[in-house]
Amino acid sequence: MENIQAQPAKVAVIYYSATGTTYEMAKAIVEGAEATGAEVRLRKAKELAPESAIQSNEGWSKHRLETQDVPEATNDDLEWADAIIFGTPTRYGLPAAQIKQLIDGTGGLWAQGKLVDKVFSSFVTVATGHGGHETTLAALNNVAYHWGSIIVAPSYADPIQFQAGNPYGASFTSNNGELSPDETALASARFQGRRVAETTAKLIGVPVRELAGVS
Repeated sequence: MENIQAQPAKVAVIYYSATGTTYEMAKAIVEGAEATGAEVRLRKAKELAPESAIQSNEGWSKHRLETQDVPEATNDDLEWADAIIFGTPTRYGLPAAQIKQLIDGTGGLWAQGKLVDKVFSSFVTVATGHGGHETTLAALNNVAYHWGSIIVAPSYADPIQFQAGNPYGASFTSNNGELSPDETALASARFQGRRVAETTAKLIGVPVRELAGVS
């Protein structure tokens, strides 16, 4: 069997964060992916909330200012990437509208098959203990089925996952914004970024073989 050389993956980490919790998780995902040698783009989803809502919450307005230099995600980032990792807070057990709008704008890429065979993964933050961790991740993963992407979850593939307890994707419960991601959550996020990048590198390093005489 020929020796297959993996090449570094191109990973797009795309998130939405109002007050910064999901952003902290996204940075940990980036750290994990970059540790493998992957080229990583950190991108935020475009804000949709009215200015009055943002200004009414000090944490929200402060975080927007702190992350003003983070580029907004576009379809070009999705097309560029070998792997796409979405991060979102929960909204009634579903992804945030900001992430959903980005997804809803990918029809052109989908129609051209440009999202087929890309690796897909997701992570989440929630306000309360049973606030929609798994339903939000499952909802995001539905996108991968339609795109023809390959879901790579963290699973229980590392000891940290037995502490974090969520095989579907890294997650953190903020207690309604009072807590910042702890080291267990951040370590789980780093592992997810590393696992996605390593798996993607293996996949894009596999040569395509022509199958003659197969119908």
